[in-house]
Amino acid sequence: MADDKRIRVQFNPLIKPFLVAKIGFAMLCTIVGIPLAIVWFLGVGRWWARHYFERLECQLDPRSLRYRKGILVTTEKTIPLENIQDVTFIEGPILRHFNLSTLKFETAGHNAGQASDMRLTGIIDAQDFRTRILQARDALRHPPQDRGGDAQLAALNAIEARLDEIAGLLRAARLDDR
Repeated sequence: MADDKRIRVQFNPLIKPFLVAKIGFAMLCTIVGIPLAIVWFLGVGRWWARHYFERLECQLDPRSLRYRKGILVTTEKTIPLENIQDVTFIEGPILRHFNLSTLKFETAGHNAGQASDMRLTGIIDAQDFRTRILQARDALRHPPQDRGGDAQLAALNAIEARLDEIAGLLRAARLDDR
């Protein structure tokens, strides 16, 4: 991956009805939420999901992963690739019904409560994006060996051979002196 190459992902538009259903059914589970759920399903939820979808962003560059989501409360997070321990692909029956999946990011130095904030749902080709993240992380952790190291090793080997030759000549000179 070149230093100036950024991968910007696209999100599946089916995330909008998924979010409306998910939040609406969560509201229906409480007595206080039932009147709110009615308002939610009558149009507020669709309005909210449309604006939420428009603000979803995620991009991968050679050193970090950056995403942004939210309307009233916007979350923008940059995760250095070297801190990513694992990227989990989650796809359950409800997500499959909407042709969606979730990527969960586990990072170094965060406990389980903080890791729950690092989930992205609805990325198109999430498996491919997961693979790209892990490849970029591995490329950052294990940069390819430069050919300068090979030239240095060859020079050191030549010096060692020359020193062995000199040592052999000195031994031969001592034996001649005896």
